[in-house]
Amino acid sequence: MRGIRIGSAFGIPIKLDLTFLLVLPLFAWLIGADVGNLVAVLNDTFGVGMPVDTLTAGMTPWLLGVVAASGLFLCVLIHEFGHSLVAMQYGYQIDSITLWLFGGVAQFTEMPEDWRQEFTIAVVGPIVSVALGALSYLGLQLVPGTLPTVQFVLAYLALTNVALAVFNMLPGFPMDGGRVLRALLARRRPHARATQIAAEVGKLFAVFLAIVGIFANLFLVALAFFIYIGAASEAQQTVMKAAFQDVTVADIMTPASELKTVTADTSLSELTDRMFHERHTGYPVLRQGELVGMVTLDDAREVREVERDAYRVEDVMATDVVTISPDSDAMDALSTMQQEGVGRLPVVDESDDLVGLITRTDLMTAFDIIQTRGSAADTSAGIGGLSSGPGVARE
Repeated sequence: MRGIRIGSAFGIPIKLDLTFLLVLPLFAWLIGADVGNLVAVLNDTFGVGMPVDTLTAGMTPWLLGVVAASGLFLCVLIHEFGHSLVAMQYGYQIDSITLWLFGGVAQFTEMPEDWRQEFTIAVVGPIVSVALGALSYLGLQLVPGTLPTVQFVLAYLALTNVALAVFNMLPGFPMDGGRVLRALLARRRPHARATQIAAEVGKLFAVFLAIVGIFANLFLVALAFFIYIGAASEAQQTVMKAAFQDVTVADIMTPASELKTVTADTSLSELTDRMFHERHTGYPVLRQGELVGMVTLDDAREVREVERDAYRVEDVMATDVVTISPDSDAMDALSTMQQEGVGRLPVVDESDDLVGLITRTDLMTAFDIIQTRGSAADTSAGIGGLSSGPGVARE
């Protein structure tokens, strides 16, 4: 998940997704527009006597909306730091924490497979939320009735933090509750099988949430959609990781002896002819035998057809090439492709010599074959009938 970096804490970058810049004003408006009803609910829940007239006068509701919404997202951020700091204690690296449309996401470079670690990392988030709710309630008890605006914000945060903790513990994998469920399932099952079961439970939960949302709040429908997609995606990633256990890039790549390349001084007209006849959409570019770039069909399309005889590959190729070593894990290659938004990676050895090329198609084909024949990692315990992914042109 990409976002705008706004700072860091404990060495973890903090980012804001563009959707957060939309949802924060929306939350502030929703809270401000409903202050009257919220005051009644909070008074009944906590036994306080906040004056409705004072809190609904003039611009007060909208100021309360801004402060309460900002406080809520700050609590969500602290919730994610709870996950992250515990994960760091186990030695996991955190890429960033991003606030977005549905709250916060702590992005790990690697997810734990030890059930005890996953259980602890997952459960600490809701525990942090409950603690924040308790602190807000304590503050509410200490603040005098002459400060009703402060009372409102603290009461709102006390209630919403506990509500968030409860909601997060529902078995909607990959939410916290779903990860706790997977951790408990993984006590006596392979990690891939535990993921499958947790993902199916998460999908059922998402369907139920969507049905409720249709009659209650369309925001829940959108949330259900992302839970469903998230469960399916993480299940697929986990099964692929199990399938590719002990498989390296060298096992899957097209070796240099079979690799089709172009030289930097090849004309774009010749390049497109080769693409048509060889049915490839991307080539490593060499100059005097050394890798100097990558060129794709999209690069060639940037030049009009009538001008392609005058242009050379070096005029349009990408020179900031992302490479990978032949000893890297196959899953590392897939992750790198996803992060960089590319469909192929040149494979180079320690001397920076080109020794092969690995593509997303290579990985998907290898995965299908491993799933068919079975693997040492017992991928048969994974998700049966898993799609090989979206169609990709032959590379």
